[in-house]
Amino acid sequence: MIRVGLAGIGFMGWIHYLAYKKVPGIELVAVSEPNEKRLSGDWRDIKGNFGPPGEMVDLSKVARYKDYRDMLADGNVDVVDCCLPPSMHSQAAIAASQAGKHVLCEKPMALTTAECHDMVQAATAAGKQLFIGHVLPFFPEYAHAVQLIRSGQYGKLLGGTFKRVISDPAWMTDFWDPNRCGGPLIDLHVHDAHLIRLLFGMPTSLVSVGRLRGEIVEYCNTMFHFSDPSLVVSAVMGVINQQGRPFTHGFEIHLEKATMHYEFAGFQDKGELMPLKILTADGQVVRPEVGSEDAAEPFAREIAEVARCIEANCSSSTLSGDLARDAIILCHKQTDSVKSGGLVAI
Repeated sequence: MIRVGLAGIGFMGWIHYLAYKKVPGIELVAVSEPNEKRLSGDWRDIKGNFGPPGEMVDLSKVARYKDYRDMLADGNVDVVDCCLPPSMHSQAAIAASQAGKHVLCEKPMALTTAECHDMVQAATAAGKQLFIGHVLPFFPEYAHAVQLIRSGQYGKLLGGTFKRVISDPAWMTDFWDPNRCGGPLIDLHVHDAHLIRLLFGMPTSLVSVGRLRGEIVEYCNTMFHFSDPSLVVSAVMGVINQQGRPFTHGFEIHLEKATMHYEFAGFQDKGELMPLKILTADGQVVRPEVGSEDAAEPFAREIAEVARCIEANCSSSTLSGDLARDAIILCHKQTDSVKSGGLVAI
């Protein structure tokens, strides 16, 4: 049995808590949280932009700590699951590695590439695994797309466009602070930056056109360039004045013999879905059944991947620290391009 200590009981900590209940062979044995109300098990004030609201939680059989650093000394903990604010990810992950723990750290990995590098180095030096919680490839539509691409069923990957746009997140007080949350590129687009890196490899350069809010990129369109000039990859991301549509994401991925298309938009009155479709070169419209599931299920698959890799003593091709670090690099390079108005080498 793999034993987990959860650092931070906020919205993501709540979703991870629900996910652990779904995965055999791994269990939550400790939590750390400075908020005494939440440490007592009252999570009813937790809310997010998806999934259920928090509830009363029975923590009577779980070790509880106000400071995550005290939890690191708990010999009953094998893995530290870091759901702390992004500005704390690096220091907490490094301390956990140095304490001899495996680490699962929520995205974004960290706010700077230097911090990401230090996290990877600390895990390597300790001989422990570092996983970064990029859950997007575990969502059913994205997972199906990745599987089809890797199967080669529809030929070579030619490119694609990726979309992730939200309304102004007024409920996140630190969202626009580059030293605490990082803004739309670091906290939002990093999902697609990670997916682009996973599918196409690391770009050689990029050019972004966008708007700034202070020093933070508020909204931008990006073209990514690769050593293979036949790849055509772009992304749109950011925050716009659309409080009636808090969230939308999707993709159109091009293969030699098919195009895959998917989009979801959450409107204030109801969500609207354009289900995953595969448009084949011979004129078919294939609508794969990917199923519907609760909000914690993709995170359960992510956690199952963590458990599998720890048990097999192997790295994860999806959740590795190196991959997540590259996604942060891409986000910062897009900021550089918006500010300079030109092409930026990677």
